[in-house]
Amino acid sequence: MAKPINFKHKKKKYALPAPGTTPGFVYIDANSLTPKINLYSYNAENFKLEELTSLRNIREKTRDRSTFYWVDIKGLNSVELFNVFSDELNIHKLVLEDITRTYHRPKFEEYEDYNFAVSRMLSISEDASLENEQVSFIQTKNVLYTFQESYEDCLDAVRNRLKEGKGNIRTGGTGYLMYALMDMIIDSYFSILSAWNEDMDLLEDKLLDRPNRSVMYDTQLVKRNLISLRRVIWPERDKMNDILRTDSRLITDQTKMFIKDAYDHTIQLMDMVESMKEIASSNIDMYLSIISNRMNEIMKVLTIISSIFIPLTFIAGIYGMNFAKQDPVTGKIMPNNMPELYAANGYEYTLLVMALIAVVQIVFFWRKGWFK
Repeated sequence: MAKPINFKHKKKKYALPAPGTTPGFVYIDANSLTPKINLYSYNAENFKLEELTSLRNIREKTRDRSTFYWVDIKGLNSVELFNVFSDELNIHKLVLEDITRTYHRPKFEEYEDYNFAVSRMLSISEDASLENEQVSFIQTKNVLYTFQESYEDCLDAVRNRLKEGKGNIRTGGTGYLMYALMDMIIDSYFSILSAWNEDMDLLEDKLLDRPNRSVMYDTQLVKRNLISLRRVIWPERDKMNDILRTDSRLITDQTKMFIKDAYDHTIQLMDMVESMKEIASSNIDMYLSIISNRMNEIMKVLTIISSIFIPLTFIAGIYGMNFAKQDPVTGKIMPNNMPELYAANGYEYTLLVMALIAVVQIVFFWRKGWFK
């Protein structure tokens, strides 16, 4: 017996700029979180984690050219934070606006001294709703800055690899680290699709076992979430293609080999989403067909019952008119009226004829296969 599934769709609301707002306006949402800043310093031999309270003098902290740095920022509720990027690091205000307006599609932009990229990090919350969070990247020659809305993410595997020094992550530079984070986000889409695929299998079992309206509603929500995921994967694929084609000196040819693999993953994800979307649509159509067939079966039974009783009702209606052959008061004979009204055993004979007609109809319908 398939267990019940309760899906919820939570539509995230974004604060949109008012028409006519100056381009490059940095918007700080009142509901955003206080920034938590972690500075990861690493190279082939060393790794260090430092918690920062501010980004003031960040140039001094990241001046060692033999070391790579990852500045991990969670929470965007700080005007001072973005003033540092604008005044000290010379980051364009349009980039800062895109970071604070957390509704952008995945993209990659190349500037003179740095690259800017956006990814969408998806997760399934405890109440089974789809969470959609923006992750922004600013990549310089030896420093990678990442920005997140919340304190939770799916990037611990990359942090552990960085701490343990496995693979090329400590020697590949900031471009490779940015790829590793993006690839981790893309891989999380597979786990989400896997969970939805299991849910759809349960819904299909429930559909074949005991279909009800909740199956259609839950399937429709899965389909809606798939559409939301497709809206993320499609520009993610274009973003990876843009990185592959860029001439930026900050993205090495070695890193592009790995990015090509991530690009293949996005294509695979698109195929999975389209296939699951078709299955969801087929399940909804199947539910409607099952309900329609069930209604047809009900109408068939009612039609058979009506067909049996129509001639019986006709006979009962005729003899219910009570037109006697002889007037019981005056004794006058009316030759065109019912001679059977006062016939002996007329009631029994009429019931017998009606029963015979019903039996003949039942046999006829049975031979036609209407009772199968």
